Amino acid sequence: MHIALAETFGSDLARGIGAILLYAVVGLLLMLVGFYAIDLTTPGRLSELVRRGLPNAVIVTASGMLSMAFIIVVAIFTSSSDLTEGLITSLVFGLVGIIGQVLAVRTLEWATRIDVRSTIESETFAPASFVVAGAHLALGLVVAVAVS
Repeated sequence: MHIALAETFGSDLARGIGAILLYAVVGLLLMLVGFYAIDLTTPGRLSELVRRGLPNAVIVTASGMLSMAFIIVVAIFTSSSDLTEGLITSLVFGLVGIIGQVLAVRTLEWATRIDVRSTIESETFAPASFVVAGAHLALGLVVAVAVS
């Protein structure tokens, strides 16, 4: 059996692999920016609280990272088919989405009057951490759709 491949198969494959790697780098950079945006705008140092294993900090941080991933995935998915334009729009829309997410979550936390600092610093599970986590996830979906 002989399978014929298009003449451009090899170059198309290499270009596709390169695009995947470049989008992965953009996604990783945006996830890092998203993590630090959550960490810097949340009362207390989430990274330190997570390393200490505080359950509410872990819940809030995990939901924050998932919400950022929603935004970044949609920014990449809806980007231009041109590689350069796609990378630029993914980066810009991802950053705008992260900013929108942080502002929306902080506003919702203010509106619910949850004492986020004491919630995430508690050494025992606090049900309010699910409200904060829910806000992260819900608003992450809203912002992700706005990005699209």
